[in-house]
Amino acid sequence: MTLGVQTRAILGKDLRVTWRGRARSAAVFAFAGTVLLLFSFAVGPDSKTLAQHAPGYFWIALLLGSVLTLSDAFRVETEDDALDAMRVLPVDPRALFLGKAAASAITLAALAAALTPVAGLLYGVGVQGSWLQLLVFIVLGAAGLAAPGTLYAAMTAKARGREVMLPLLLFPLVIPVLLAAVKGTALALAGDPMGQVPSWLGVLVAFDLVYWAVCPLLLGAVIES
Repeated sequence: MTLGVQTRAILGKDLRVTWRGRARSAAVFAFAGTVLLLFSFAVGPDSKTLAQHAPGYFWIALLLGSVLTLSDAFRVETEDDALDAMRVLPVDPRALFLGKAAASAITLAALAAALTPVAGLLYGVGVQGSWLQLLVFIVLGAAGLAAPGTLYAAMTAKARGREVMLPLLLFPLVIPVLLAAVKGTALALAGDPMGQVPSWLGVLVAFDLVYWAVCPLLLGAVIES
């Protein structure tokens, strides 16, 4: 099979697994929503401060939720010893990465979409700028978390304490993605009179391209090890 066919097969399989495990997805949403709620309690009734910091709180909640999502990326393959079998099967490691990372990106984008109205209600913010820009930053931000997260999920799949190791490895690497996503989200919400959106969009696209170009090439070595 070609790279594209293998990628689509893995993507479809992972999305079906996610759909069947809707209870797990609901738990991740509840966890991320609770993080948003705790931030609102910590800041207190200062609506101006809440609105000002809402994009940062939103992306922190999504980042923490992504750890729970990504930690399950290779759960099925690990339980069935499928990762070991892939060393001898004609499965392109790039297809494995692209399919799983795409499934994770879609799942995280859906989580972000579900959290958006929750954040709006808790922090009293609305979209004064552009819905399209907000959507673009959410999708690109989710993709920027999914790519390195999928690689590190493979690295820690069989490790003890992988729930701790995954965020320790992932968080430092995605700081530029988070920074660009937070800034872009803030501009999309409040408006962009100074024309800063293209700059932050360029930063986010650049890091996404690097992650999605390099990580597929590294997964083969991770599986072999």
